Amino acid sequence: MSELSLPARAYLLACDTARARLPDRERVALLVRAAAWTDLVLRGRVADDGGRPVVAGAGGTGHLVLDDVLAELAADPHRKWRARVRRGARETLRSLEAQLDAAGVITLRTSRVLGLFPRRRPAVREPARAAALRDEVRAALRSDTPVSADVAALTALAAAVELGAVLPRAERRRHRDRLAWLEEQAGTAVPALRKVIRELHAARAARTAAASGGGG
Repeated sequence: MSELSLPARAYLLACDTARARLPDRERVALLVRAAAWTDLVLRGRVADDGGRPVVAGAGGTGHLVLDDVLAELAADPHRKWRARVRRGARETLRSLEAQLDAAGVITLRTSRVLGLFPRRRPAVREPARAAALRDEVRAALRSDTPVSADVAALTALAAAVELGAVLPRAERRRHRDRLAWLEEQAGTAVPALRKVIRELHAARAARTAAASGGGG
């Protein structure tokens, strides 16, 4: 699976292969976006400079999503990590889906909710590939042995985005020390992702409370 970028593997990890859908497109978009930044850090193409990502090195990566993110950073170099994870996440997700579809990794189907609103439904072409990724991440969490930087990053990202179907909350709590070590290997985008997920939860809770209050 080394030919797939980290955001591509993160996407496959999140796919519900039984139902041909993503569990939560907003969270998966943030996962993919953070994975793209993390991949660039691991490749030595992005570095941290006082809490902001900066371009390091030169040339392309061979992955369109990663190169798009690099070009975006070069054009607008002043945002901090949290803003980078949040900003453009939906566009990055759509771009990745289109590329995985074109590469034959997924089949992207579009259905309509109530006959009006389009919904993208990804069918993974090789479900065993996604299952192997899940096994790899679970093993990385449960083991005490070193793992490669990309596997450490994928595991830390899945935990940060609270991908419960892969890493249930009880498992994340049980292996908190291991997760802390894995996150150290992954780089700065992971804690930024966790902050964005907390903000997302808070915003959703506020909307729910407002709706409940309005209904009373």
